[in-house]
Amino acid sequence: MLEELGVPYELKLYQRDPKTMLGDPELKKVHPLGKSPIVTDGDAVLVESGAILEYLVEKYGDGKFVPKRDTPEFLRYRYWMHYAEGSAMSPLLMKLVFNQVRTKAPFLIRPVAKAISASVTKMFIGPQLKTHYGFVEAELGAHTWFAGEELTAADVQMSYPIEASFAGGGLGFERPNTTKWLERVHARPAYQRGLEKGGPVIPGQST
Repeated sequence: MLEELGVPYELKLYQRDPKTMLGDPELKKVHPLGKSPIVTDGDAVLVESGAILEYLVEKYGDGKFVPKRDTPEFLRYRYWMHYAEGSAMSPLLMKLVFNQVRTKAPFLIRPVAKAISASVTKMFIGPQLKTHYGFVEAELGAHTWFAGEELTAADVQMSYPIEASFAGGGLGFERPNTTKWLERVHARPAYQRGLEKGGPVIPGQST
C-alpha cells in the first residue's frame, strides 16, 4: 500500500520461530501483542492490517484507493476490508494449525493426530475453503477489482488471503477469475517494488 501511495518508508523484517510459528519476541517491544504487521508513523503505533490500510489511505491517499462514500463501490470496499480477516483467513488458519498438529505431534500419538487432522479437514475445513473460494471466484467474475473497476485498499487487504490460498490452501479448486485478479496484482509496479524490498509475500513462494 505504501508503494502504491508513493510514501517513503523504512522496512524492518522479523522472522517467526520455525518451531512455534510465533512472532519474534522483539515485536513485543513495539506492541504488547508481539504480532505483525505493525506500522509506526510518528507517535502512532498501528496494528491490524485493515486498520493500518484505512489509516494510510485516509492520511496519504488524497482520495485515492477508496471509493466515494454513499456509493455501491464504497459498500463493497468496506465489506471486503472486513471479510479478508473476518472470514477468509479463518479456515486458512485452521488448515495451517491442523497441518502442524499432523506433522509435529509427538511420535506416539502422531497416528491419532493425523486421523483427527484428516477428519477435521475433510468434514469442515475443506468444505469451508471451497465455499469461500467459490464466493470470491464469482465476485471477481463480475468485477475487475474487489470494490469495482478500480483498485482500492480492499484489493491490498485481500491480497494476503488470496496469496495464502494459492500457496497452501488450494485443494485443487479451479479459480480462473481469482487467478486473473492475482496476475493483475502481481503485474503492478508497486507490487514488484514491494517484493524487491521485502521478499516474497508467503515464505517459500518465488512469485
